[in-house]
Amino acid sequence: MKEQALLCFALLSFGSVIGQVSYTIPEEMPKGSLVGNIVQDLGLEKKRLTSGKARIYTRDNDEYIELNRERGVLLVKDRIDREALCRQTTPCAVHFQIILENPMEFYSVTVQITDINDNAPTFEEDKIEFKISESAMIGAKFVLERAADLDVGINDLKKYELKPTDNFALKLHNNANVNKNVEMVLQKPLDREKQEQISLVLTAVDGGEPEMSGTMLILITVLDANDNTPVFTQQTYKATVTENSPKGTIVATVTASDADQGSNSKITYSITNTLDDVRKVFKINKENGEVTLIENIDFEESRNFEINIRASDEGGLTDACKLIVDVQDVNDNKPEINIMSNTNSSEHGTATLTFLTSFISPSGHAVFRSIVVPVQESDFSLGISKQITFNPLKNTYVSTRNILIFILTKQHINKTFYR
Repeated sequence: MKEQALLCFALLSFGSVIGQVSYTIPEEMPKGSLVGNIVQDLGLEKKRLTSGKARIYTRDNDEYIELNRERGVLLVKDRIDREALCRQTTPCAVHFQIILENPMEFYSVTVQITDINDNAPTFEEDKIEFKISESAMIGAKFVLERAADLDVGINDLKKYELKPTDNFALKLHNNANVNKNVEMVLQKPLDREKQEQISLVLTAVDGGEPEMSGTMLILITVLDANDNTPVFTQQTYKATVTENSPKGTIVATVTASDADQGSNSKITYSITNTLDDVRKVFKINKENGEVTLIENIDFEESRNFEINIRASDEGGLTDACKLIVDVQDVNDNKPEINIMSNTNSSEHGTATLTFLTSFISPSGHAVFRSIVVPVQESDFSLGISKQITFNPLKNTYVSTRNILIFILTKQHINKTFYR
């Protein structure tokens, strides 16, 4: 979210990051494991960490890494599960600041968390059933449930295998997000009189070493006469919804048609996403294809959703489409200001306050700025209901009291008091 903040007080100086360092560690390292020698890598002395009261600052207060001042090193504070921390996002990294005082200095640290193959592919259901007419034509397609693998990169899902392959073969389609749509394609005519029931095993295999896999049983009942598959009016639908939309909001309607008559033309709609939280946020009316919200959505957490939808007729034939939902942002996040340190009153009866402001840039990254504020004693006699404005050209010394800070965004004013 793009935020513009106007601070109604003078800015004496801005602190800036004077050094940065990056480390890479695998997930699941034990507590206390060494991340890196921060003193050596930043060119500091160990005693500077102590004298400067070195500490770690994170915007969300979630600390996965800790600083050992005596040794001058960074250590794993607790076991890090990459899947819990970043889900499918790559690269997965922890960002924080190391702050030193006297003088004030900032160092930016990034710790990238790499994946290990600790998750096997899984199917949501252990079996799936189809009813397929013996008149189904060669090349008829049947959408299968995709497997989910929480690992990423080379450890992610890599291939599917189908056995036996007497009547059916697999066909895969790669989406832009690397998830694979899996279809079972009829390659040999069915004969109900010879075989009414067919059992197949679908195996999902990842790319780890050694390989890990998961399986699902496919049960097929061969029926008579359904020779037309459902067909969606579009392969990709698009919709937009604002992040403050209430539950029950209709997002879009998808439509498929079937040229058959009677029960074979009746279409049932379903959402087939397995890995993400799509089915916790959206539901589809199985009869009319209407997609509605069932949970609140937040632009800052998910800017878009890709919903995989299947249309099935009574004869077991299917078609698939995608619904891409873009989430529109609303101005619902306030700028944040945190007091980092304050000095004691000087011999002139003066003092300064140092604040750390943080906000999200348009690219989605956290941006940190420090602000040193001079405050004049006479300003506080106005009372906290008054707006305090300072001249940025004057070097005024004042004592410390309550400061009223106005943060102005595009749509509203937030008032925050600090001591």
